[in-house]
Amino acid sequence: MKPILFEGQSARLIDQTRLPLEEVWREIRSGPEAAEAIRSMRIRGAPAIGITAAYGLALSALHSKQDSLEAVRAELAEVSAELAATRPTAINLFWAIRRMNAAAEEATSLAELRERLIREARTIAAEDEAMCRAMGRHGAELVPAGARILTHCNAGALATGDYGTALGVIRAAHEQGKSIHVWVDETRPFLQGARLTAWELAHEGIPATLLCDSAAGHLMQQGQVDLVVVGSDRITSRGDVANKIGTYTLAVLCRQHDIPFYVAAPGSTIDLAIESGRDIPIEQRDSREVTHLSGQPVAASGVQVFNPAFDVTPAELVTAIITEQGVHRPPFSPILSQVASQP
Repeated sequence: MKPILFEGQSARLIDQTRLPLEEVWREIRSGPEAAEAIRSMRIRGAPAIGITAAYGLALSALHSKQDSLEAVRAELAEVSAELAATRPTAINLFWAIRRMNAAAEEATSLAELRERLIREARTIAAEDEAMCRAMGRHGAELVPAGARILTHCNAGALATGDYGTALGVIRAAHEQGKSIHVWVDETRPFLQGARLTAWELAHEGIPATLLCDSAAGHLMQQGQVDLVVVGSDRITSRGDVANKIGTYTLAVLCRQHDIPFYVAAPGSTIDLAIESGRDIPIEQRDSREVTHLSGQPVAASGVQVFNPAFDVTPAELVTAIITEQGVHRPPFSPILSQVASQP
């Protein structure tokens, strides 16, 4: 399942706000349309956001009405700023924007600029799929036969160019014939686990059970979880991990119950400019995500809401980080500086 497809004059993306009830595809033809798709969560997941931004910039250049190289570059700078303002936590977004702008700076003509940007966006998407498959192969080595795996949010094909990060590990283990079972956290308040991860696993025929987030500790206490694997939206140079809200709770529970806690993410998710997780910007989401469900109010009218989209798990709670280059164990700082992808 590729969540976004480039079709020459436009791109199509699956509207993830409509899953699992409907499979609806939306067309985008510009950077601002890509920005709106990211902002509205029609496309989400750090790698997929980066790919969408790359296609958005390529399409803005392709359809620009400007007739000079410098004017198109100026337009791309404005579009880049709009894309960068959509979601602050996922570093892949900024990584892809920088990479696309670097490609634009190398062009010596309008035709060359458009060709370079389209090629670079396609390359970013292809590289991501290859990285996910490599992560899957490396991570599957950590999964014993018959493992009961708990995952949080959606770090599958829908969140990437294809195949997935955390779900890539699960997919690879399943493809190797290991009789695994997946515990799927619902992931309140946006329900990425219930709506998206459960949907992906059902399509793959991978045995899975959905549970509310607050049941994870009980499962671990009962000895029903062998390992936890999650994705990440940003990893600091020391190995602190930003991921969907609730991830830190799982890491603490894993430490209490002596359960391995693994993070799967590509090198593009590593931010060497930040050492401490305290410095990662945490996106605050709309209060209606908490007070409403499917448009219906489920909370007292007028109640104040705290709705951070992410939390930070300290490196000390991470058993290993899985990238396309292998499985990395603490201390993380030396190895992350080598595997980070720089635009």
